[in-house]
Amino acid sequence: MKIQERTGAGGNRTGVSAQAGVGERLPTAPRERKPALAALAVLLILVGALGATVLVLRAGDRIEVVKVTKEIPAGESPKEGVNISPVLVAEDTGIKYVKWSQRKTLEDYKAKSTIPAGSVAVGQMFAVDGGVPSGKSTVGLSLKEGQYPSTLKQGDTVAAYRVAAGGSGGKGAERGAGGSTPIVADARVNTVASKNDSTISTGNLSVTLLVDADDAASLTAAASAGEVSLVVVPGRAGTSGD
Repeated sequence: MKIQERTGAGGNRTGVSAQAGVGERLPTAPRERKPALAALAVLLILVGALGATVLVLRAGDRIEVVKVTKEIPAGESPKEGVNISPVLVAEDTGIKYVKWSQRKTLEDYKAKSTIPAGSVAVGQMFAVDGGVPSGKSTVGLSLKEGQYPSTLKQGDTVAAYRVAAGGSGGKGAERGAGGSTPIVADARVNTVASKNDSTISTGNLSVTLLVDADDAASLTAAASAGEVSLVVVPGRAGTSGD
């Protein structure tokens, strides 16, 4: 009986030891720390945040500059309340914007070429003496009633016909010495006298045309004799505006 008890006791101890061994965790390799990668990740996050901040600050860094609200013909000056107004744009040192604070000084300059409405003014567009495009000339006319359309305006494209002295446009243009062939087939109206111009009260209208240099002499001669009538070219009327 004593031998059996000891054997049983020994078997119990073996079972307990086996159960304890099953519950133990296997040894694991220690994690390899990579401080350089962690630092790089933090640096990239900081750079991204800094870049986003700079973009936001630049977007809010706006300046007031000159915007053209009505087409400015070559040789004409920008004027507040007439053809320019202020507008806010993002500041860019690579673009020579004309600041709104410089608008009075800008009135002493002239457009080098026609500036369309909606353009933001930059310094390269203007010069002290303006300038006429190469191969072009400007010719001034004083027209009587009937020698120009009542709707004539700056920016229109017109044809200039020769008419008999004192004649009028329309059919009169065909009766003139030049017949149905225009002196100038494609001229641009640079300026038209404003309603308060003194010539309006006399019935005459002062108009400046931009024409090819080769046509300037014949047009000037006809204008001096009062033998010019203007006709707006269909489909090519000026579209200038705000």
